Order: sequence, then structure tokens, then C-alpha cells
Amino acid sequence: MAKEKILIVEDNKALSKLIVKKMESSLAFDVDAAYTYAEAEALIEKSNDYFLALLDLNLPDAPNGEVVDMVLSHKIPSIVLTGSIDKEVREAILKKEVIDYVYKGNIDDVNYIFTLIERLHKNRDIKVMVVDDSMATRSQIKSLLHHQMFKVIVAAHGEEALVFLEDNPDIKLILTDFQMPVINGVELTKEVRKKYSKNEISIIAMTGTNTELISAKFLKIGANDFINKPFTREEIACRINNSLDSLEYIAKIQDMAQNDFLSGLANRRYFFDAMHEYFNEAKKRNEPFALGLIDVDNFKHINDTLGHRVGDTVIVELAKKFKEYLVHDHFLARIGGDEFCLVLKNMEQKKALEFFLKLKSVISTIQIKTKEGDTLGVSVSIGVTFGDLESVEEMINQADRGLYLAKKNGKNRIEVA
Repeated sequence: MAKEKILIVEDNKALSKLIVKKMESSLAFDVDAAYTYAEAEALIEKSNDYFLALLDLNLPDAPNGEVVDMVLSHKIPSIVLTGSIDKEVREAILKKEVIDYVYKGNIDDVNYIFTLIERLHKNRDIKVMVVDDSMATRSQIKSLLHHQMFKVIVAAHGEEALVFLEDNPDIKLILTDFQMPVINGVELTKEVRKKYSKNEISIIAMTGTNTELISAKFLKIGANDFINKPFTREEIACRINNSLDSLEYIAKIQDMAQNDFLSGLANRRYFFDAMHEYFNEAKKRNEPFALGLIDVDNFKHINDTLGHRVGDTVIVELAKKFKEYLVHDHFLARIGGDEFCLVLKNMEQKKALEFFLKLKSVISTIQIKTKEGDTLGVSVSIGVTFGDLESVEEMINQADRGLYLAKKNGKNRIEVA
């Protein structure tokens, strides 16, 4: 699959080469570089399918920002690079339909380019909803959000917004006015927070009246941020991006807390928390289920003779095979170095045993190449028990006894305890 492309037009060749080098090493884009207006025009005529363009405001053959107008005329999203950022220059840049501008002052300013591009690349998959009873305000914010590459939904009041949210549960950010008919911004925020936490959907409130009282009220009932009207394009864009960055950081931390870093499966701590909850629910519903402890045969020998890198590869490939095979709502976790626990939900004993037998057979197809050129096969032993015991801990202990028997009786087998 071909990489997306970025166009950079910058007459400072040292700076241009620095940006190109960093972009190609840290971001998944191909980069075309031009040093003059004419070179940029030639590149665009050849192919104008650019994700975005970085444009120097002053070029030898286009000293007054002409390259910006030319590139924008080809519908290419653009970020302006400028060595001067006085009030007059800033206002002139913001009158154009550009995404943002970057001052070429020092390396920190240049690094902001990469942060911004990465943010824009993510934005294309993010839904944002604007809720405001003013058509002019909705249009203004919608235009700004489109420049930031978001998918945008607009609503005229809170009731309409709740309907849209029901149909689009993947909305990540809501920008809401305070004073609206039917359901106002405060009531909308309360309703959203009944279903979604601050870590799931970010809410930015907007108002131009009674700012101090209203902002405090919004923040207390669950808004993530607050912005006063009128606001600048830069301010609202920064607040939106900061809110989304926070959501992503929190999601990353939650993922690290719940998932094993090597296999990508649930970790031991998350497994026991989730398993206790499922165990109690299954007991109430009288739902049959099975639990299997799965252990890699001869794993210590693999690590000792072939090295931990090969051992890690075994774990990664085993996790991949699990994910390919487990198409239903079963629960799998890595609970030790080479030990996994698989819970087959809502499954009778006979079908569960058939499932584990097929899984063992599927795992035996794994073939791992070592650096010596040899092929390493993988087998597992499995201890199985069923959901007729009194606690999760008792099930784990019982399955562990089955696993011990499987190892004792020759490995690469299943034992029920």
C-alpha cells in the first residue's frame, strides 16, 4: 500500500532537509520537497494527491505568500511556515483557509510541526459534534473542524444532540453552547455523563454570558473544558486538540494497566477482576462455562537454549493464533510467563473439550524460524475444569491440577480435573 504524501515548500534548504529527514523517520509519509514557487507548482501539476502541505510564506519567486494561495486553490490542506509572526502577519495568515501556522524560531517550534501532523492524521477518524442553536456559530465551528480534518456532526439543541449520540456512540468530543431551546448545554452535559465518563467523551462548553458562574457549573457536572465566546480559531483548535490528547493518554494508560505488553492479551490483574464479575453473573444465569490453563511445553528449555528473544516470539505467535481462533466472546489472558487462561463462556462440557482439542491442534501448526535457520514447533498442555465450583480461585486451582497431570503424562495433551 502506497504511503500518503506531504509537500514541503521551503527555500531554507538546511531546514527543509531537517524536516524531511525527521518526517520520514518518525511519520509514515513520503515527502516531496520544493524550494521555490515554480518547483512547487510543477510537483502539484504532476500529482496533487497530498495529505497536506507545509508552505514557507516568503519564497524568492513568491515573497508575499503567493504559494499559499496557489496550493489552497488545489484543495490541499496547508500549514504555513513563517520567520515573522507580528500581528499583521498573523492576521494575514489566519484570513487564509489554512490549518495553522508555525513560527520557524527554534527546534521546539519545528517539532510542533510533527505533533500537529500526527494529530491531523488521527483526526480523520474522529467524530466531533457541535451543538449550538445559532446557525452562524454552527457553520463557523464546523468549518474550523473540517480544516482540522475531523468528521463533524451538527445539532441545533440538546435533544437533537442526544439522538445523534445514540446513533453515533463513537463520538469523541462534544462542543456545546449553554443557552439553547428544548435541552440546554447544562442538561445535555448531565445526560451525556449518565452514559459516558470524562475519559470516554470529552465535552467543551461554550458561552458568552455569566461566564464565571456558568463555567464553574459546567465543570462541576462533568465538562472537560470551557471556552468563552467569542474565541479565536487558534484557541478553540488548541483546546480541542488538548482534550483529545488527554483522552488518548488516558486510554493508553488504561490499556497498559489492563493488557500484557508482550502478547497484547489481558493481563493477570485484569483477568481476575473481570473473571470474578463474569463468574457471579454466570452463576446467577445458571450459564455453563469452562476454564482452561494453557502452558507452553518445554518453554524454559526454549529460553535456555535458544534465548529469550525466541521465547518472546513463541508468546507473540501463540497470542496471534489465539486471536485468530477465538471468534466468540470468550475470555483469554496471559497470567504468567508462558501460562494463559482461557474461559469458554456459555459452553457445555462436551463442546468445551472439543474446542480445546481443536485449539491444541491449531497451536501445533505454529512454526518459528530461529536465527540458525532451524524451525521450532510449539505445543501446549492444557488443564480444564468447569463452572460447577464455588469460586474463581477454586477453578484456577482445579485447572492447575489438570495442567500438572497433562505435563506428568507426557505433555501436548489435555487433562480434566
